[in-house]
Amino acid sequence: MKVTTMSYGQFLVNTPVNFTGTYFADTVEGLEHDSVHHFLKDSRLTPALVREKIDGVVVYSPHGRVVFDDTVLDKSAARSIEGVVKQYSGNAHHAVNGIGVVTCVYYNPDNERFYILDYRVHDKERDGKSKLDHVADMLAQIQWRGIPYSHVLMDTWYATVELMNQIMDYNKYFACAVQSNRLFSPDEVYHIPRPKKYSDYIRAADLPWDEPAGYHGKLRYLPVNRPVQLFRIVVSTDKTKYIVTNDVTLKTTNDTRKESAIRWKIEEFHRELKQLTGIERCQARKNRSQRNHIAMSMLAWIQLKTRAWATGKTIYEVKHDPLQQYVAEQWRHPATVFTLG
Repeated sequence: MKVTTMSYGQFLVNTPVNFTGTYFADTVEGLEHDSVHHFLKDSRLTPALVREKIDGVVVYSPHGRVVFDDTVLDKSAARSIEGVVKQYSGNAHHAVNGIGVVTCVYYNPDNERFYILDYRVHDKERDGKSKLDHVADMLAQIQWRGIPYSHVLMDTWYATVELMNQIMDYNKYFACAVQSNRLFSPDEVYHIPRPKKYSDYIRAADLPWDEPAGYHGKLRYLPVNRPVQLFRIVVSTDKTKYIVTNDVTLKTTNDTRKESAIRWKIEEFHRELKQLTGIERCQARKNRSQRNHIAMSMLAWIQLKTRAWATGKTIYEVKHDPLQQYVAEQWRHPATVFTLG
């Protein structure tokens, strides 16, 4: 039996825990281990395949939100995998050996669903591109494809002047977190000590934050004809976020908090992707094999999510219900009977 995208995808969708090629071969009669190895090594599955698949699933809206972020596929337990580098993992809260993936999720507020729109494997050693380059490329492609959306949401890492300008060039809005030391010049005049080098600018954290409304003004290095608003969001007693946006319809901190919260949809996507598709579990050593497995995991997520919407279940129920049914059947007709005698 020869492994195809159909059979490999079927395996990822249905296997409950073990996502290795060895287990795949062990569970399919007539499938040799080398067949799985050759499929992963010789195929060339790219993000274009995911874009093509999701285009028939996603429901677009002029109010759509495009969300960018990255995740690290933990490969700490693996050895000699091409493309693995030491990098910070937000999930582990420290640096791990892993493969970085920059993802783009589309959120439709009309039906309250999110979709994987695009992704890139971060491998600067091979393609010379940074995570910011990948986001800029995906954003340009979204614009070229004519996908309707109104806002782009990003985390602090992507809050660069270059990306902000690109978004505004497309006549879209952005909302992203910035560091507390980001320099901002409010329209109002405040008698606050300012760095001599930037006499018109104040650190975001040093602004008076007594009012619930944000500040309108200029962000350092953005053109003066492109004003923005700056808001402060208190997350907890020891955590504060500063959000910058060019959307003037966001009048209060509460408005901005709601808009910014949409960004967590991409975290939800990353969690589902890792827990249900085995995207981190591939042990193949070749870079091409890892890329093919990542693409297949994205396709498996689309299949599981589509099934969840069609049945009114959660994606976790779709994945785990067959296993629960198997366990229930074992209660009725156990393959191995437990006895004390």
